[in-house]
Order: sequence, then structure tokens, then C-alpha cells
Amino acid sequence: MKKALTAKKIALELKTLPGWTWEHDALAKTFGFKDFRDALAFMVRAGFEAEALNHHPEWMNIYKTVAVRLSTHDAGGKVTALDVDLARRMNRVAG
Repeated sequence: MKKALTAKKIALELKTLPGWTWEHDALAKTFGFKDFRDALAFMVRAGFEAEALNHHPEWMNIYKTVAVRLSTHDAGGKVTALDVDLARRMNRVAG
């Protein structure tokens, strides 16, 4: 079982994750893009990052936005270092 991060650690990590928030035991962010094509391209590239980590996001796409929610099922649905890593990778992919 993965180890959940403390509230203090999550707050520290959020300072380095622009646009991300901590809500309902998950990291969350809504990415905005120029159009659907860019949103879909982000999902494909971010999907490869998620697969490389074997850690898959909950996400939803509506036209040019992608809403992401990250938590770790193996940690009881709490935030772990894996979620922070994937959030960083998603920010890099989004540019």
C-alpha cells in the first residue's frame, strides 16, 4: 500500500504545482487549451506519462478543457508522491 502524504507536505508541494488545488482528498486542476485538438493532444501525451508511472488519472474532457483529479487508490484514495509526480509531468506536457 502506498503512503499518503500529510496535509503539510501536500501544502508544500502545491507551492510548486501552479494551478493545482487539493480538494476532497485529491489534487485537481482544469487545463484550458486553444481548441479540442490541443486538448486531445494533451490527453494523449499525458496518458503516456501516466502509463509510464502506472498511475492513471480521473479526467474529463469537454471541448477545449481537461479537468484532472489525482489520488492513489492503493493509499485509500489519498494523495501520494505518485500524484505529485504525475501532476508535475502534466504541467510540463501542457507547457
